[in-house]
Amino acid sequence: MKATLLNLPNTAKQVVFILCFLSVIVFNLPPWAALLTGIFIALAIGHPFLQHNKKATTMLLQVSIVCLGFGMNLEHAMKAGKEGFLFTVATIAITLVAGYLIGKKLKIDDNTSLLISNGTAICGGSAIAAIAPIIKANDSQMSVSLGTVFILNSVALLIFPPIGHYLGLTPEQFGTWCAIAIHDTSSVVGAATNYTPDNQALGIATTIKLERALWIIPIALGTAYFRKSTGKVKLPYFIFWFIVAIVVSTYLPQYVPQLNYPVWGEQTLFQYLYAAGRKGLVITLFLIGAGLSVKTIQQVGFKPILQGVLLWIIIGTLSLIVIRGVI
Repeated sequence: MKATLLNLPNTAKQVVFILCFLSVIVFNLPPWAALLTGIFIALAIGHPFLQHNKKATTMLLQVSIVCLGFGMNLEHAMKAGKEGFLFTVATIAITLVAGYLIGKKLKIDDNTSLLISNGTAICGGSAIAAIAPIIKANDSQMSVSLGTVFILNSVALLIFPPIGHYLGLTPEQFGTWCAIAIHDTSSVVGAATNYTPDNQALGIATTIKLERALWIIPIALGTAYFRKSTGKVKLPYFIFWFIVAIVVSTYLPQYVPQLNYPVWGEQTLFQYLYAAGRKGLVITLFLIGAGLSVKTIQQVGFKPILQGVLLWIIIGTLSLIVIRGVI
């Protein structure tokens, strides 16, 4: 059955893909269901628009995060960022050191080990994409690193909310934990969205994760210095617009018109933008899932996955212990 589906004409695959894409939107699937739908598509028929997937997911994720800023309050965001600053620095340092030692122990090549460590420590695929040109990583090293982080991200989105509920974590505790322990911003926001029906966990998780993402800059510059590299550092400019969105939504709500559409009812423009951001995130997770392939899983191999899992256990366990004792 699987082989038959994979051998469908490309036009038929495109039709199936588009129908599933529309179902994610129309049926308002939760983030985990959107991700699983994308993975099912990838494994059953393959992604018929794969050449456009990376660019689409990157742009949609960034736009969605900026839109989420319109539903947040600056004072709350600054408080979450301030409280999580030292925690962020400590966990990044521990992850990078542990990643180096584990990589050496498992005899993983230096570039792959460094990319996986940075992806785990900072913000998944974005960190890998920023560091790779600096260390002149080849396509194979990039694919293995991104594949490792992607697989663990998919698992995290599914297992973190149930673990958080089982342990009785408050929204604040869970938002902090998933921002520290989950790699990519998309899965962090997806897990926080799943955790509570309100925005409490989501606001904390997004703020701390994006603060963490800013560490791409000093880490990339430090790597370039020690590697004596002239590679260009990619800056996460969308975080600036996320901050602008928070400031605008906090101090200019009186200038925002009320809108009234039959489907969504009467809300402010900011509320519509925030809702669009949440919807965009769900679509992003579908596209991320659709980008998975059997080839990616096979290419990763055992040792990089083991390094990623060990780093994940270390940072996840340590951060959880601290969070439950402090927050």
